[in-house]
Amino acid sequence: MFNMQQMMQKAQAVQKKMAALQEELNEMEVDGQSGAGLVRVTMTCKGNMKALTIDPSLIDPAEKEVLEDLIKAACNDARNKADQKLADETQKAMADMGLPPGLLGGGMPF
Repeated sequence: MFNMQQMMQKAQAVQKKMAALQEELNEMEVDGQSGAGLVRVTMTCKGNMKALTIDPSLIDPAEKEVLEDLIKAACNDARNKADQKLADETQKAMADMGLPPGLLGGGMPF
């Protein structure tokens, strides 16, 4: 039979696990790149840029727009990787607690 107390305990456990995951994401880093690695960006999974590396061959005032586009592409690559890392870690956390995948996206209040 349905046990409300067990459900509430599980919900609290999910909340604690998600709070811990959010803290971990502040420290987890992902690398993005563009131009075959000529531009590299390191970001936290929360989107804070930690490092930017530009190959010296790209530093040409006449190619300013190309460099700007490569930097944007590297940042977007890192952001996409961070989003995927978040999804993977969330799914892993849910599986570790015996919850079905996609539970948090289904409108649960936590």
